[in-house]
Amino acid sequence: MKTKKILILGGVTEGYILAEELASREPFHPISSLAGRTQHPRPPVGETRIGGFGGVEGLHAFLLERAIDAVVDATHPFADTMGQHAALACDQAKVPLLRLERPAWMPQPGDCWHPVADWEQAVAFLQIQGARRVLLALGARELAPFSTLFDTWFLLRTVTQPDPMPPFTAAELLVARGPFTLEQELELLRRHEIDTIVCRNSGGEGAAAKLAAARELGIAVIMRERPQRPSLPSVATVAGALDWLCDQPG
Repeated sequence: MKTKKILILGGVTEGYILAEELASREPFHPISSLAGRTQHPRPPVGETRIGGFGGVEGLHAFLLERAIDAVVDATHPFADTMGQHAALACDQAKVPLLRLERPAWMPQPGDCWHPVADWEQAVAFLQIQGARRVLLALGARELAPFSTLFDTWFLLRTVTQPDPMPPFTAAELLVARGPFTLEQELELLRRHEIDTIVCRNSGGEGAAAKLAAARELGIAVIMRERPQRPSLPSVATVAGALDWLCDQPG
């Protein structure tokens, strides 16, 4: 039986689970690709590569060189550049491409969400709202636009240390990796007297506790909406991705 080489563009939990599932099944050989932006990332099961491909041309060359049979884009919902590159490279190489993406969060009764398209809109809304104590639950590279707000105190919760640290006038840095429980989020929000949360609509259960805590405490949430993705076959679960891969010829 011919081995099927599956390139998993990783970044979220589902990519790790898919690699583990494929590694235990014939005839699949998973190759997980991580961007390398997180220090000391957890290695997926199976073959792993870390770092960029060098744009569309680099990814196209990799697909041909390694004779990849199919690609699963399991990158973060906000890794839109990689998504665009994958669509173009797979189209050129005639390699099937699937998007594995967890469903977006949807507002529940009692939520006070304010959707924005980018961080500039978020900054403007904070000014209009008159927010005073804000939790930024963002990536370390996304903090800088908010450092222009001199009358707002920020709790900066990131997975990695910002380098360089943006010039906030008043801020406290909390380097921590979730998932966090509802009780932990309630305690954090109360202790720091947070009146607004800024985050991305990443979806999934691991980061949803802060939204439940905000709902319980009546805290506003500025939610950045997901960027537009290429029109592709798409599934929301690892099981769906496995079914799709099993249906691919070869």
